[in-house]
Amino acid sequence: MARSTPRTMAARSWLLQLVLAAAAGGVLRVRGQGLPDSTGFVSIDCGIPEKSSYVDGVTKLPYVSDAGFTDAGSNHNVSAEYINPSCSKRYLNLRSFPDAARSCYTLGSLAPGSKYLLRATFMYGNYDGLSRPPVFDLHLGVNFWTTVNITAADLAVLAEVIAIVRDDVVLVCLVNTGSGTPFISGLDLRPLTSTLYPQVNATQGLVLLARRNFGPSDSTVVVRYPDDPYDRAWTPWSNPAEWSEISTTEKVGGTAMAAPSAVMQTAITPLNASKNIDFSWDAVPNQVYPAPGYISNVHVAELRSLAGNATRQFYLTINGKLWYGLPETPHYLFTDVIYDREPHQGFNQYNVSLNATANSTLPPIINAVEVFSVISTANIGTEAQDVSAITGIKAKYQVKKNWMGDPCAPKALAWDGLSCSYDISGPPRITTVNLSSSGLSGDISFYFAKLKATQYLNLSHNKLTGSIPDVLSQLPSLNVIDLTGNQLNGSIPSGILKRIQDGSLKLRYGDNPNLCNDGSCKSTKKMSSSMLAVYIAVPVVAFVVVGTLVLLLFLMRKKKAKSCVKPLNGVRDVQPRSQNGNGHGLPQLENRRFTYRELEAITNNFQRVLGRGGFGSVYDGFLKDGTQVAVKLRSQSSNQSVREFLTEVQTLTKIHHKNIVSLIGYCKDGEFLALVYEHMSEGTLEDKLRGRDRNAGSLTWRQRLRIALESAQGLEYLHKACRPACVHRDVKTSNILLNADLEAKIADFGLLKAFQRDDDTHVSTDRVVGTHGYLAPEYAAALQLTEKSDVYSFGIVLLEVITGQPPILRCPEPTSIVQWVRQRLARGDIDDAVDARMRGGYDVNAVWKAADVALKCTAQAPAQRPTMTDVVAQLQECLGLEEGR
Repeated sequence: MARSTPRTMAARSWLLQLVLAAAAGGVLRVRGQGLPDSTGFVSIDCGIPEKSSYVDGVTKLPYVSDAGFTDAGSNHNVSAEYINPSCSKRYLNLRSFPDAARSCYTLGSLAPGSKYLLRATFMYGNYDGLSRPPVFDLHLGVNFWTTVNITAADLAVLAEVIAIVRDDVVLVCLVNTGSGTPFISGLDLRPLTSTLYPQVNATQGLVLLARRNFGPSDSTVVVRYPDDPYDRAWTPWSNPAEWSEISTTEKVGGTAMAAPSAVMQTAITPLNASKNIDFSWDAVPNQVYPAPGYISNVHVAELRSLAGNATRQFYLTINGKLWYGLPETPHYLFTDVIYDREPHQGFNQYNVSLNATANSTLPPIINAVEVFSVISTANIGTEAQDVSAITGIKAKYQVKKNWMGDPCAPKALAWDGLSCSYDISGPPRITTVNLSSSGLSGDISFYFAKLKATQYLNLSHNKLTGSIPDVLSQLPSLNVIDLTGNQLNGSIPSGILKRIQDGSLKLRYGDNPNLCNDGSCKSTKKMSSSMLAVYIAVPVVAFVVVGTLVLLLFLMRKKKAKSCVKPLNGVRDVQPRSQNGNGHGLPQLENRRFTYRELEAITNNFQRVLGRGGFGSVYDGFLKDGTQVAVKLRSQSSNQSVREFLTEVQTLTKIHHKNIVSLIGYCKDGEFLALVYEHMSEGTLEDKLRGRDRNAGSLTWRQRLRIALESAQGLEYLHKACRPACVHRDVKTSNILLNADLEAKIADFGLLKAFQRDDDTHVSTDRVVGTHGYLAPEYAAALQLTEKSDVYSFGIVLLEVITGQPPILRCPEPTSIVQWVRQRLARGDIDDAVDARMRGGYDVNAVWKAADVALKCTAQAPAQRPTMTDVVAQLQECLGLEEGR
């Protein structure tokens, strides 16, 4: 400790030393027997070889190399003199970042809006032989986290923050402040429940100063996972000269905020019963927070059953002021948590005292304490689509500039070659991209067309080839494109020519010998009489051909209505392709078949994840003609069989409707299975309803009604227009996709079932598949599917549209949304059930009618449910009421 008194939690010691028993396998002991769920844990050992991993001998948690989380820096081992057998394995190596102002780790696959604990560890160990421990800053995304001050080569330093993550990724960045090369030894991420640390919100995070476990008899025991299911490190604190230690082997319960039982089973009281329990900590100012604010969580529980009239009651004070208005009376084997809502601020030292009340016959008691400084997490990063686009550009051209972390924020660390706009009412936007003389080669990436706020694009003096993509003409703010000094060919596209002619765009394209500037690469000649005849004849022939094609398409559509999709076990379902002899037994499909290498090119090596499901991940991609697509790649752990995959391919190949997602192609290349379908830029209905789409406000009632109507029309098509009829089997909000105009389309047909004959009443299955909360009761009970099974699922979707609630609510016990809505409507007040985010902007009669339709769809008896044709008609009436409002 930095101070002589054992009653002081010295901030310097805690930020920079933390004893590091917390992470050192030789002194850490965990006592739990079972292993709690560690789903979502990320444990990284920085500086070990790529693809290497190991399981920690104490916590049994797997640790992996950091190579997959950053593309900067270099690996090093600490000097031999600092290798200690009791030191944790992850302190023997590190990654340093000498070449950039900011170097970042990207942790992905997170749940947006959720709470996480992130922990970074550091031990210098004189790895560089300079004997100069560095000082540098740590950022969480675009927000300052803490300053890491390495004061000695053999000191292990820990930095921990608890924050809400806005997106599905979070960046941890090391920032060079001119006081030595940043480095890192380890990085951990742990998901937390929403009830933990209520002081954390979207704009405020907590940085750990101390997390102490009072009174363990063994001063080397640090409680971590599995005793703490969130893998927090509770380090011991005892002082036999002043404190008496008490303990129990009984389980100590408590609320979700309580410290784990293994921590609460020990406590301290003063040796002299007439004295107080006192401890303190020192403030740790930095350049961002010169007067930091602090909050504390104090955990107390009675470990002994008090006899007779014995009473334990005490007050808590901080710097002489009452901290908590009422006296605390600990409960036997149950944890009370006393915590701050607002930070304490303005002192160099904070002194906490637990004072017995006049009525108390026993001295105060304390089991554990956590102390945090408060940081702001209000700064927001660059607009998500801009980040996705510029990241795709970075990957395609292997840009080696300082392109790490957020492109625009903070301003001082913006990427070289970019200029950004900073509007206080929204996220930063990229307005200038200057990659002149940057060694770019290949074609012009269609990712440039995603930078919607860009005004100036300079790609001059590179080695770019191919043609100029016309899609660049659709950038609304773009007014200058500089392509001088490349190897481009072909004609200047018509869209760009039009922009040049109307004066809204300047194009610089000199020193591209094979680039034509008149819209045609052929020299113009005077039209001869024979050519004139051709120009007259061609439209006539074209008219005849088009007329013939229209007639053929009409006949084909009639034929398709008779056979929308054939069941997989049908006689003609699976026929091998005779032309390419692939031997996979794939059906003759009308759509394009891609190889896995082609998918890698389309998705820029699977750069950007659009979403994840039971099948696998969905990636953003672009075809060579600039068409944006979504690539759904089956993961090795997917529960979907090859049979279900082929069903979805066949289904989407043979059905065509404006409210059903369109298949562009598929891949069956060895073990790789994938679908390539139209890109739906606005994601899923589920994300819109749950507020996961941070780029837009809540859906209006009119938008919700239209989405519900269009989804119903897609299902009606499956039920009525297909011959034989089909049952989707997995209707839910996450399988309803939205395009840029918020038009809805049904997706995910891997579970679809077709009736054998037109007069069949049901389809029998050998197992229940689908999603909990959406399954019709008769299907779950008797394994019998009908069209009414989809109707039930759609009813759940419609209730979600109205209420904004999930299909299963916690109230606090799990409750079906059907029951939840019925209870509220029984009171006669529709407003009590409607999503509050619509702020009353709806026609009440339309909402009542829609709710009535939804409840009829979810009737227990299938015969009492309407058909999808009935549902479509009813929703059209609802929309009419709303539009007439």
